[in-house]
Amino acid sequence: MSRDKQLRGVTLQAVRLKRDRDQALNVKEFAVLAGFSYSVARQWFQLPGFPVIQGKVFWQDFVLWRRDQNQPNSPSNIIAGQNGTTQLPSSLKPLNQLPARAARILSDVR
Repeated sequence: MSRDKQLRGVTLQAVRLKRDRDQALNVKEFAVLAGFSYSVARQWFQLPGFPVIQGKVFWQDFVLWRRDQNQPNSPSNIIAGQNGTTQLPSSLKPLNQLPARAARILSDVR
């Protein structure tokens, strides 16, 4: 972490405290907590379906998303046309298909 110029000044202790308080993490804090570089974290934030909301992610939403990605037979990983179902892009998913925290935040905004 200390070798990555972008992550200087972001301490693991401070980020863990934010995670424990269930606060949203920016891309730099997420990179420190997940243990990878800033550039890799930025790439993850761009992945379709990654639970990012306006440049922030809640750690628990990331854990649920990652668990879902590791289960190849999960409903959210069904490809269009297979079993007669399709998956909507994450930007078009109804609120009930988003992570709980994301749905709550978006419903408050609407």
